[in-house]
Amino acid sequence: MVLLKKDKDLDGLRKSGKILVSILLALKEAARADVSLMDLEKKAREMLQEAGASSAFLNYKPEGAKKPYPAVLCTSLNDQIVHGIPTNIRLKEGDILKIDFGVVFDGYVTDAALTVGIGKISEEAESLMKTTEEALQAGLEAMKAPGSRIGDIGWAIENAAEKDGFSVVEGLTGHGVGFKLHEDPIVYNYGNKGEGMLLKKGLVLAIEPMLSAGSPQSVQMKDDSFYTKDGSLSAHFEKTVAVTEHGIEILTSF
Repeated sequence: MVLLKKDKDLDGLRKSGKILVSILLALKEAARADVSLMDLEKKAREMLQEAGASSAFLNYKPEGAKKPYPAVLCTSLNDQIVHGIPTNIRLKEGDILKIDFGVVFDGYVTDAALTVGIGKISEEAESLMKTTEEALQAGLEAMKAPGSRIGDIGWAIENAAEKDGFSVVEGLTGHGVGFKLHEDPIVYNYGNKGEGMLLKKGLVLAIEPMLSAGSPQSVQMKDDSFYTKDGSLSAHFEKTVAVTEHGIEILTSF
């Protein structure tokens, strides 16, 4: 069931989103060579506590997962697409790191992600990151047109990805968000124009293209993280966005 949000809910989501963005950007700045993934996890926990917020990820058990998630961050390196659990692995020059983060504040949930290059990265990695961010923007732009539907978002993302020779990762999607981390509807990163649910006032979505430099296929590991099947690089960008009477409002703008 799709849970539409009222104006008072958007006020709460704005506050949640503001906290999320401030922490996510601090983590992006902190992600440097020789910093460990656990260092980033600790920083996120400290900043959440300071903000009086909590994690949307910690102890969350998504559909298909074998066990609850044990961290506040998802930190996924290189060919690891999403749901990477922070460890003592240290970042090194040339890595690309996906940081996925969710915040709960006063009961309102926002979700966002970005990909950061560590030091000097390859041209392929730079191009993949740029295209993935452009794919996210294309999906958001598709939401602005009057009478837009869910399929318009996926069509825009897929076309932005493929024009530069990259693949949309199969089986990983965006979703509704706001009262819970994962709500209806599913937002596929591919689709057909004019198909799917009509976007209406009060709908809040997490739009999140996940692209691969190679195969669109992924493999789920024992720890519930996903890797590209062929070991190719992957990138991930995500924003929480609301449909309002005036158009769309990005609740996690960075």
